[in-house]
Amino acid sequence: MMSAMIEVNNLVKIFNGTIRAVDGVSFQVEEGEIFGFLGPNGAGKTTTISILTTLLKPTSGSATVMGIDVMKDAYRVRKIIGLVPQELTVDDDLTGWENMMLQATLYNVPKKDAIERIDELIGLVKLEDAADRMVKTYSGGMRKRLELAEGLIHRPRILFLDEPTLGLDVQTRAVMWNHIKDLKQKHNMTVFMTTHYLEEADSLCDRIGLIDYGKIMALDTPATLKRSLGGDVLQIRVEGEKDFTPIIQGVQGVVEVKREGTEYRVKVLKGETNMPVVLKALTDTGGVVASVSLERPNMDQVFLEYTGRSLRDTEQSGSMNKSQARTAAFHMRRRR
Repeated sequence: MMSAMIEVNNLVKIFNGTIRAVDGVSFQVEEGEIFGFLGPNGAGKTTTISILTTLLKPTSGSATVMGIDVMKDAYRVRKIIGLVPQELTVDDDLTGWENMMLQATLYNVPKKDAIERIDELIGLVKLEDAADRMVKTYSGGMRKRLELAEGLIHRPRILFLDEPTLGLDVQTRAVMWNHIKDLKQKHNMTVFMTTHYLEEADSLCDRIGLIDYGKIMALDTPATLKRSLGGDVLQIRVEGEKDFTPIIQGVQGVVEVKREGTEYRVKVLKGETNMPVVLKALTDTGGVVASVSLERPNMDQVFLEYTGRSLRDTEQSGSMNKSQARTAAFHMRRRR
């Protein structure tokens, strides 16, 4: 009996004999869940999705989608999943409607059903007025929305979204978020997405796997991950070279103190209550506070806590470059 929509056990992918792009990853995704991988470019997110969507073979480990082994029965997996890759794969020389019909044909969707679904999906992503225009006239956001509609044409049970809002402006990103939320709320669709946008993971995902250097560093709900920090954070800068760490640590409600030069990162149970007490302790012992700020737990602080650094944003994504990612997505859509 299938216990989860996606099951991954000790998955490993090594490139060129030495590069461990995915390093012993294990997780499950439940039905109707929006599950996210949050991590920097090069963390192993795209490589994992490429294995789950049958574009890459793992070096070791196992993965199943709805109980189907992604290596032993790739064709069956492709029939039940949808994929919206990072790189745009829509055909510029076709209209939006023609792109949708091409995708429906590749999935063997009967023409009558395809026409009904195209009208429905074009409406879902609000491209009605542009459906008969050549895609070369579309903006980046419109193309992303068309890609999302294409990924849904065959009514997949699981949708994979690889950096679904990469490169979009804030307004268009919010529109995409609403579309993704609707898929869960209205259709109970299972979604596995990757992102390096902190607010995207926090807003959309039921559970988040923090991934870095091919390893899952933590996995839980956004709320639980933030609660794991143990409280709020005070960022305090004090003039002079005196070390006030022992003074701050002695204040009731202080959980942890980290010092770097004149900067102190103070974890406290309740920021609004503990901050004035910490500041008084500093001034009473000769400290001159140059600046102070109170930060509530957020996903960047969570990532810092579990990886030792803030979430970075590099130009290279995953272990496949842009050309490889584009080619892989192209071939998947034509393997139907």
